[in-house]
Amino acid sequence: MLGTLKPVITEASMMAAKNNWYTFAVPIEANKNMIREEVEKVFGVKVLTVKTMIVPGKTRRNLKTRKIQKKADWKKALVQVKEGQKIELFEVGV
Repeated sequence: MLGTLKPVITEASMMAAKNNWYTFAVPIEANKNMIREEVEKVFGVKVLTVKTMIVPGKTRRNLKTRKIQKKADWKKALVQVKEGQKIELFEVGV
């Protein structure tokens, strides 16, 4: 299906993971149903809610050529799983 679910590991996403909200970078053409099915299949958890947003790509300015380059836009998915279930990628080892 999607093939690429990349976990987004940031300080904010790790705090959200404690409340059963997990963050993934997904293909921009993916819809909520596709994301739900993929997470349930890959991680073996029950997905309750999926929220998506398109994150605009950043712009970079090359100093030597004075050209502005824009990185591609990407889609972020916030997935809430059933209480008591966890995704091991977001577990912090001590």
